[in-house]
Amino acid sequence: MTPDQILAEVRVMLIEIIGAEYALSLDIGMDTSFDGDLELESIEFVKLAAMLTQRYGDRVDFVAFLAAKELDEIIEMTTGELVTYIAHCSAFAGAVDG
Repeated sequence: MTPDQILAEVRVMLIEIIGAEYALSLDIGMDTSFDGDLELESIEFVKLAAMLTQRYGDRVDFVAFLAAKELDEIIEMTTGELVTYIAHCSAFAGAVDG
């Protein structure tokens, strides 16, 4: 999958989490921040983790990804960082599977 394809999937998940009405005022791209732009709460991170697991399986461990970050890194995190992480996990899984 390309980063653009992953971003499109992540965008759909985020719109479902934050609500389509709120998302109308946002252009969710690679530089969109989870805190400043999307204003995600902890429960919404839990929903995102569940959706990522449902879509990508165990190869994308969002909880471990967050656990490896300091609090300020989580606050400043962007969708691009998540997309890059998913792409890396998918490429690694493909290398292991293939």
